[in-house]
Formats: sequence, C-alpha cells, structure tokens
Amino acid sequence: MTVYDRCHVGHARSMVVFDVLVRYLRFTGQRVRFVRNITDIEDKIIKRANEEGITAQALAERYVGTFHRDVAALGCVAPDVEPRATQHLPEMIAMIGELVAKGLAYPADGDVYFAVGAFPGYGKLSKRKLDELQAGARVEVDERKRDALDFALWKAAKPGEPFWESPWGPGRPGWHLECSAMSVKYLGQPFDLHGGGEDLIFPHHENEIAQSEGAAGLPFVRHWVHHAFVRINDEKMSKSLGNFLTIEKILKRLAPEAVRLFLVGTHYRSPLDFTEQGLADAARASTRIHETAARLEEALGATGASTRVDLPETVRAYRGEFTAAMDDDLNSPRALAAIFDEIREINRLLDAGDRDALAAHRRNLGEMAAVLGVLRTPARVYLDEEKGRHLTTSGIDPAEIERLIAERAAARKARDFRRADEIRNELLARGVALKDGAEGTSWSTTS
Repeated sequence: MTVYDRCHVGHARSMVVFDVLVRYLRFTGQRVRFVRNITDIEDKIIKRANEEGITAQALAERYVGTFHRDVAALGCVAPDVEPRATQHLPEMIAMIGELVAKGLAYPADGDVYFAVGAFPGYGKLSKRKLDELQAGARVEVDERKRDALDFALWKAAKPGEPFWESPWGPGRPGWHLECSAMSVKYLGQPFDLHGGGEDLIFPHHENEIAQSEGAAGLPFVRHWVHHAFVRINDEKMSKSLGNFLTIEKILKRLAPEAVRLFLVGTHYRSPLDFTEQGLADAARASTRIHETAARLEEALGATGASTRVDLPETVRAYRGEFTAAMDDDLNSPRALAAIFDEIREINRLLDAGDRDALAAHRRNLGEMAAVLGVLRTPARVYLDEEKGRHLTTSGIDPAEIERLIAERAAARKARDFRRADEIRNELLARGVALKDGAEGTSWSTTS
C-alpha cells in the first residue's frame, strides 16, 4: 500500500486475494512467510501532505492506521513482516551502489537512474520488446536521462521535501526500488511468490525485476500472481477516476464475510464488476452459510465444535472438490460451489434428522470456509447483526435521497459525470440503488 488516502474496494480485492492465497497454502500444510510492505514516502504522499500543511510522516501515519483498521475489519491474517520504506534506506542505498558499480545505473545531478538498455532481460514479465517500448515511450523529456525508459532509483531532494543522505546527495528512493529492497531483505532471492494488481506488471514489477536481478545477478521471483481490477460502470475503480467506494463505507452496508464472498465469487484473474445485484447475491449467500452454521450448532450444541473428528469418505468428497478447485489457480468460484454443495447436503441431513455425519460436516465446512474467510463471526451474532444492518439501511431519510438525486441530475446536465457517479456510488454505499428511466430517476433500498 501507498498510504496517502483511504483504501477502496479495489484495494480490498487485493487484500482478500492474497489473504486467501496465504490461508490456502497453510491449509495444505505449506510453511508460508508472508511479507506485506508499506510505501510511506512517495510523490502522492508528499503532495497530499503539502496540501494539508502537515508532514509526509504525519500523513503516512494517519493512513497506515486506517489501512490497518480496514484490513483487520476484512478479517485478513496479519503478515509475518510488514516493513516500511522509510525504515530501509540503508538497504536501498546499498542496492543502488551495486547497480552503479556494475554500470546498470548512473548518477545525474543528484538523481540516479537505472539504465534500462543495459539490462538484457527487460520486458520479460510483460512480454514487451525493448525497441517497441522505446519507440512508444510517452514520458516527460529529461535531458539527464540516457534513454526515455530509464527510471529513477534515487530522487534528488527538492525544497520542502523530506530527504535522506546518500553518496549521490540528499534525496529519497524511487518507488520501484523500495519494493525490491524490502522484499529481498525479508524473503531472500529468489523468492517464491510476488503479487499485486495487473496494473503493476508494467512498469513497476518489470522495473523490480531489472534492478533486483541486475544488483544480485540472481533470478528475482519464481512465480508472479496478478489480480484483475474491480470495475464500476465499465471503468477501473480508482482514486484518480473518482469512482471508488472506500472499504469503510462498504462495511457499513455489508458484513465483512459478505464483502469477502462478493470478492471471491469471481476468479482473481477476471475483472470484478461492482454491481448492485452482485452485492445482494453475496449478502444472501453469506446469510445462507451462517444460517446453516446456526442450524448445526443447534443440532450438535456448541460444545465440541472444534473437536477434530474423522472425515468419512462422503464428507471428504466435498473437501476433494474444494481442494481441486483451489489447486487450479485459486479457482475460488468453484471452491465456493463445493462449499454450497456441502451446505445443501447438511441441510438435507438436518431436515431428515440424520445426525451421524453432522459433526464431520461441521468440521469440514468450518475448515473450508476458513480458507476463504467467510465464516469468522459466530453464526448467531452474524445473523443478529444482519437483521440490525437491514433495519438501519431501510431507515434513510427520503428527503436527503431526493436532494442528492437532484444534485446528480444537475451534474449530468452540466456534463460533470464524475460528480454524478460519485453521488450514485455514495447512495449505493448507503443502501440506495438508483435507476434512470425516460421519466427520470427512481430509487429503492437494497435491503
């Protein structure tokens, strides 16, 4: 995370995708060291801090705090290590020194640039050819660069900006460099898995490969995992487009388990459409899981719920379907289907009064659901909270809704479509769906 603002639902997808990956690897018996780094010094942080008249450190600390609250609310496991960029300047400066010594980087008036043309493997992750990249480079002309594609490893200090001392003068690290230095420090080189959103493939991860392999002379990463975007109105959900919903807002509307179900209901490599129907389906599915868990508790009692009972073959079949799906590139939609297949069988057994396999089913359902993180809250508590959540959602002031609809209509007339989308998204987060028609805009609550 680059901590300069609140996290949105697009970030939530990234958090949950890698949380599920860690959970599943541990479920299968793998030893996992999970590192999640924080970029706490970067252009966006400095710009926002200057706008607010505070230090970059103060701004970063604020949003590190909100990030931790968001990720905890989503039920994500804590990383084994969570390094921050500002705590690892010596490692970054050492890496730059190696690259300069090998002729893969060069100083220029206090900056240091990576010489892309000097690294033969550049473009191998994104499958882009260097000559094509150079021909199509759309970057600001900088006479100090030897090539338009060269990227900054070290940025000379500007007036009013935070800085650290280095052999090339006072300044701060480049964004790409931060990630390489921190990941290699805590995972070694090469390490097994590196991930992020698909927008990071080029240039960020491509640059990480170049500088890491250039400095160490070793492969950087064995496997890459990239998830697709969350989309709203057929556009990527992002802060720059102004079409995002924060995690904080969406969790006021949906329980964390329902949000996770929404996110894992689409394969991580496929775009995820943020739709009203999708949210409603996730809420219903989450309630169904918890209702079944509540019925199991009623039938078996709370005592012994965590006892490790043996799984008969009929129960292991559902586990087999689940693991086969997850082994197939974390196919969470198929894994969810296996969970709901077992839920149907559990409810059939409950209806028939057949208790023989229920304890095994409870163990299996709990362990599979734990991989996806969709059965954290005790069933009865969850169902009570959902009832209260629906009551709250249905109590929105109609006058406020009509005022916002009128403001949205005025924005659309003025062709301020960004503001119009912001209003639609704000209402959606509060449980109100808008529908545009020939006779104007109507609304309905989603509970």
